[in-house]
Amino acid sequence: MRVAVIGGGVIGLTSAYHLAREGAEVTVVDARAVGRGASEVNAGWVCPAESGPVPAPGMVGQALRWMLRRDSPLYVRPSLDPSLLRFMLAMARHCNRADYRAGMEAMVRLSAGTMDLLDAYRDDGMDFEMHADGLLMAFLDEERLSSHLRDLDIAEAAGLEPVVLDRATIHEHEPALGESVVGGVYYPHERHLDPASLTRALQQRCLELGVEIVTDAPIEQVDREGQHVTAVHGGHRRIPADAFLLAAGAWSGPLSAAFGANLPIRPGTGYSLDLPAGPLGQPTYLTEAKVAATPLEGRLRLAGTMEFGRLEERVDPVRARAIARAPAAYLREWTPPATAGAEAGLRPMSPDGLPLIGPLEGLENAFVSSGHGMLGLTLAPSSAVGITGLILRGERAATLAPFDPARS
Repeated sequence: MRVAVIGGGVIGLTSAYHLAREGAEVTVVDARAVGRGASEVNAGWVCPAESGPVPAPGMVGQALRWMLRRDSPLYVRPSLDPSLLRFMLAMARHCNRADYRAGMEAMVRLSAGTMDLLDAYRDDGMDFEMHADGLLMAFLDEERLSSHLRDLDIAEAAGLEPVVLDRATIHEHEPALGESVVGGVYYPHERHLDPASLTRALQQRCLELGVEIVTDAPIEQVDREGQHVTAVHGGHRRIPADAFLLAAGAWSGPLSAAFGANLPIRPGTGYSLDLPAGPLGQPTYLTEAKVAATPLEGRLRLAGTMEFGRLEERVDPVRARAIARAPAAYLREWTPPATAGAEAGLRPMSPDGLPLIGPLEGLENAFVSSGHGMLGLTLAPSSAVGITGLILRGERAATLAPFDPARS
């Protein structure tokens, strides 16, 4: 079977890899070089235990309090675009405890095989930086910590063994934290990796498996015959296939229109900033600031912010400086660095915070895997396994049911 994958980020590349491993003839088409955008501009976390959806209880009130602060962790850029207003209202409807817990349970189930799949990638010859140091959540506010503990039962039921740390034990666990930190949670089974090294390894292995990768080829046209897609046009060439997978990240929403669909996927801009190696010994979430600090080989990566409103990878220096300042409230010593190297990436967001994985409605041979938000690395391998089974064999894995694109 010939399969065209539209999008060369971590979701598209993992899908192409699994499709090719199972004998498909795969072509990946990307509007620019593969592995760009949010696939490389992220914290590098593989974190099933912290895979709750973005819409969460209390988010609406918090967002309203932050509306006038350009440096706030969550920012909705003022806009007269009615589609953005509809999206934000739909997201607000999902900011309740029942939807949040159901979404987190679904994503924990989907990510259950991720660690084994990452190990299998290495066994198959992929060389990428990966560490198994767990994940630490640090809190400045005792009430916020208590609220977070209410949902730990989901991680516990999944065998992820969260460890609650009080003021004394969290400082023993991570001596770099200052006295303002009142406690936290440690997840011992989480991992972190260098996302750019993973996408490079996936690209190389895909090429070895015979995958054709077409870059600098934005989709210009989709050919259809009734409910059957016959080809896509990109880079001034026609690419026919038997099946098509839309995995274009934040661009999946606009591109879905060419397939006759209207996927509710919008961009949520996030930033990352690489600094010289810092004081932290493990990935640490600065919870109130919503900033992730990730030690990688020879450097410390800070990642954070969520900005709605633009399909544009432009860094706002005010927001970048806020990320650079954030560790000062949590660490014993921190001098805010310059932010000239900050980069932006567009996370593909859905109104309920869950990815869309499955058939494109009204089409017999077109599928989507997108909307993974901030959890692309965590969910990509299992999403790829699920969509491969659906495309090649018509298998509808139970773990994909909550992510049916037709649900919205």
